[in-house]
Amino acid sequence: MLDVSVVNVALPSIRSALGFAPVDLPWVVNAYGLAFAGLLLLGGRLADVLGHRRAFVLGLALFSAASLAGGLAVSPGSLVAARTVQGAGAALLAPATLTVLTGTFPEGPVRTRALAIWTAVGVAGGATGNLIGGALTEYLSWRWILLVNVPIGAAGVLLGARLLPGGRDGGAGPRLDIPGAALATAGIAALTYGLAQADSRGWRDALTMGATAARVLVMAGFVRVEARVARAPLVPLRLFRIRSVGVGNLILLLTGACLIPMWYFLSLYMQQVLHYGPLRTAVGFLPHTLVTMAVGARLAPRLLQYAEPRTLIITSAAVSAAGFWWQSRITPDSGYLDGVMGPALLISVGSGLLLTPITTAVTSGVDAADAGAASGLINTTKQVGGALGLAMLSTVAAADVPGVRALTAGYARAFLVIAGVLAVVAVVSLALPHRQEGTR
Repeated sequence: MLDVSVVNVALPSIRSALGFAPVDLPWVVNAYGLAFAGLLLLGGRLADVLGHRRAFVLGLALFSAASLAGGLAVSPGSLVAARTVQGAGAALLAPATLTVLTGTFPEGPVRTRALAIWTAVGVAGGATGNLIGGALTEYLSWRWILLVNVPIGAAGVLLGARLLPGGRDGGAGPRLDIPGAALATAGIAALTYGLAQADSRGWRDALTMGATAARVLVMAGFVRVEARVARAPLVPLRLFRIRSVGVGNLILLLTGACLIPMWYFLSLYMQQVLHYGPLRTAVGFLPHTLVTMAVGARLAPRLLQYAEPRTLIITSAAVSAAGFWWQSRITPDSGYLDGVMGPALLISVGSGLLLTPITTAVTSGVDAADAGAASGLINTTKQVGGALGLAMLSTVAAADVPGVRALTAGYARAFLVIAGVLAVVAVVSLALPHRQEGTR
């Protein structure tokens, strides 16, 4: 998750060092995002096919090797290629980590605690990417934002091979749905690519419209293959008959569309309106990071012992919505305390309480044989929600005229829309089953 955002602050240095053309520089970010989002469903199913330990070790080894190649890159093409392979490794690694947890801990307080830690670590990675990227770029070199992964990854491979449960390592796993994997990857890649083009070229651009049309056709084919053709579907459609899975993934989609773009707009607000530098901007995110981690890892699992997941989801969505409403009140004259830190406390408490019960609800009632597929679906839903949200909100935030006041008003509109979507999340959460009703 850290590597989704860690390169943002380093892009000017990367451009100067490797001679990127301005039009090609965004591919340092997009290549990773395309591979990550496009291959997540396949990565989730591979965790079932290969076994949890093998999938984890293979994903982490691939990710670390690509990080080494990227850190040593000498041309734009070699860096973009390395970032693509990094995204592929992440797509195998992310579902495997969640599958290991759901396969190791039975449903109940212990699993809730494990999922809370998993969620908090993911939030910390995404939130601290800009901070770590800014510090490494400023004090060492942009290359270290990638090279730092290598020793950590090597240690993870060694520990994972020794300590993680094997899952299906000892027996035959399900078949891999190759047609479904190809269609899902192509459909999600078309979605991600189309949204990236929409952000830079506009929604009426021929390339954007072509990618959108291709996505619709490919995803229709994917649903048909999963329902009628595949003997071992990549995403078994029976999962959506589990109410907590169907409703929970809709909530994840909407939540991802709110929380992931938040970092983008707040970063621009602090740099373009408050005139912070990259490192100061990154430090400005510390309240979001620390409060979200503390609430998600410590408070959320304790509250889940006494309250139903859906109750916490409704409450936390409402708290987050209030925080974003406050955030939407920003003006060019706002300072850090009233323009960032104050809203951050409500947003972070709400999001910290929100993510763990959602993950708990969505993973409940899923058979062990489908754990990897469900984990891949969860990660895919979040990433697709984030991409959709960023594209839509960028249009909402677009300023008609130049100037700080127009920029601020655009960001305020984006935050107000986020508040509205989170209010919708609170309403949709009423459709989640009560704990005593079961999950089906």
